[in-house]
Amino acid sequence: MLHSTAPAPDTEFASHPPNFTAPNPTRETLLRAYRLMRTADEMARLYEENKAVTAKYVHATARGHEAIQLAAAFHLLPTDYAAPYYRDDAMLLGIGITPYELMLQLMAKRDDPFSGGRTYYCHPSLSRAGFPTIPHQSSATGMQAIPATGMAHGIKYLEGQRVQGSAADYSSSTTDAAPVVLCSIGDGAMTEGEVSEALQMAVLHQLPIIYLVQDNDWGISATGREMRAMDAYEFASGFKGLHRLRVDGADFSASYSVMSEAFAYVRRTRGPVLVHAKCPLLGHHTSGVRREWYRGDNLAQHTPQDPLPRLHQQLLLRSFTKRELEQAATEAAALVRADYERALLAPSPDPATFADHEFAPQAVTEEAGERTPAGADKVLMVDAALHAVDDILREFPEALFYGQDVGGELGGVFREAALLAKKYGDARVFNTPIQEAYIVGSTAGMSAVGAKAIVEIQFADYIWPALNQLVEELSKSCYLSNGQFPVQALIRVPIGAYGGGGPYHSGSIESTLLTIRGIKVVYPSNAADMKGLLRAAFLDPNPVVLLEHKGLYWSKVPGTEDAKTIEPAAGYVLPLGKAAIAQAAAAEQLRRGNTCVVVTYGMGVHWAKTASRQFPGQVEVLDLRTLNPLDFDAVQAAVVRHSKVLVLTEEPLMNSFAESLAGRIQRTCFQQLDAPVFTLGAANLPAIALNVDLERQMLPNPTKVAAALQELLEY
Repeated sequence: MLHSTAPAPDTEFASHPPNFTAPNPTRETLLRAYRLMRTADEMARLYEENKAVTAKYVHATARGHEAIQLAAAFHLLPTDYAAPYYRDDAMLLGIGITPYELMLQLMAKRDDPFSGGRTYYCHPSLSRAGFPTIPHQSSATGMQAIPATGMAHGIKYLEGQRVQGSAADYSSSTTDAAPVVLCSIGDGAMTEGEVSEALQMAVLHQLPIIYLVQDNDWGISATGREMRAMDAYEFASGFKGLHRLRVDGADFSASYSVMSEAFAYVRRTRGPVLVHAKCPLLGHHTSGVRREWYRGDNLAQHTPQDPLPRLHQQLLLRSFTKRELEQAATEAAALVRADYERALLAPSPDPATFADHEFAPQAVTEEAGERTPAGADKVLMVDAALHAVDDILREFPEALFYGQDVGGELGGVFREAALLAKKYGDARVFNTPIQEAYIVGSTAGMSAVGAKAIVEIQFADYIWPALNQLVEELSKSCYLSNGQFPVQALIRVPIGAYGGGGPYHSGSIESTLLTIRGIKVVYPSNAADMKGLLRAAFLDPNPVVLLEHKGLYWSKVPGTEDAKTIEPAAGYVLPLGKAAIAQAAAAEQLRRGNTCVVVTYGMGVHWAKTASRQFPGQVEVLDLRTLNPLDFDAVQAAVVRHSKVLVLTEEPLMNSFAESLAGRIQRTCFQQLDAPVFTLGAANLPAIALNVDLERQMLPNPTKVAAALQELLEY
């Protein structure tokens, strides 16, 4: 066993004291490990013997990895958090999950405790008293590292705040129960860029997390030599402040001692550890990629390292009798067989529940608070957002705000977080590295431990590195955990073109976001709505992306004066999913049938209002405000009132949300329409040019909107 410590950023995080001795497993622990190792072996054997049934859905087993997984599991406490990966069924047995429960997931049964039959074997989501908490993680390789690090980040923050009832509010007066996050990962996944982002933040903030790297030299059919220039232990040496340990992951006693050391280090120092465990791969990569297709003689090379016979021999040398071990093996086999027969008979999910848990129930369902308090001044949209965040940070100690350049002196490139860091401290409002994936993905971990993150992507054009996390970890969590782990996250994204921002600071991305199920997308057009919707987005228990048009922030663009409004009082809130009539048509024009409605949002509201001055009283402007959930009832009601519709967007029109909405209106409101549904958007080009004249040519504007309105009204 080799271990060393990388230089730490502070002496407080030095290695364990010289007199530290990692404990050896007790006789009781050894027998428990042997029984569970036998159980895992019997499960793998049974799955192979009955593959016509068990391989209906893809699964992997722990064969070869059982020793290190059980060693890790035996050190997890109910106060801890874990992010296992798909080969960790022995780890789950080690924390007390039964073979029956695992088999319910294997066969996608109704009573699968993790997902209700919605996700793969060994993809746990567990919120159960007396067990470590296991939030949802996806199958995407290496993606669990960021949410797991976000858990540790949230715990560290809450410990500093001592928020009552949070993950960090453990009752022990010592560090014995201080929460630890265990992130289990394969060595091949360590090459993912997002893993590096996680490690960077773990050492930068000295977070209480153990990265357990199980290295079996394979990534499906690719060998370690093909995938990496160094293993995870060597790679981790580049992260200053990351304590590193190596262990023979097929030796239970050695693994137990090293995991004891790792957990003790993190509980005491609150800093990160990486454990590199070498393991044989004795089973298939998964049931769908069988070992005989590609491994050749390699399996014979791995078999002598099988942890089960090694532990068997060690126990005989420790004076365990053959009879004791045979009895443990017999009991394990009987349990596995009995649980399998029970699982076969267990009911399947009710198909009627297929759509349950897309979202957790919405927190805000009615408008509340004062929208136009007496004596209040008008406020710019950017300041309304700033004040809303300020109110939240003052009211909710579990809230924090982070992203690129939002902390420190600057307070955001648009000054949308001005002075918040000075007011609330660097632990609550802080800058991150240029790591969009971490900014977004960490919110899943924050949410799981009780922290409530407001984060910012600096420009919409830079959100793409975060899509892995947004899609795989945030959007699917509530649905695939059967409602156990909705992700509360508010993701602020400045968006839109504004006077020569060029190709990387002007883009509109709402249509891409709206193809992601399980997230909400909000797009205010004025200061009052910004303040009310931002608060509702924060209070919502689901992931919310708040799109904030840069051209509306200061009302400097001609025609956007109405974006500046009377400032609502603190606590004002608007429910998500409710459209508003930003401008009504005149009753007389409506009676004569001379009207139309513009369905739009964001900058489109102001283009439409400006253009409508050429058609007094003839144009209603419906501001959607929230794009998902969409207030289609309000859209239908507007269509019935006017029978002529223009859907207006700033995005390139082809294959956009606007075209989709127009198609839906055409389909559902066909009999009420007196004209085809008109659409107007930006030119179908890959980027917005830097030159302002080229930008103007590409985008909609009031003149273009007026031309469309005239054609529509005259149709």
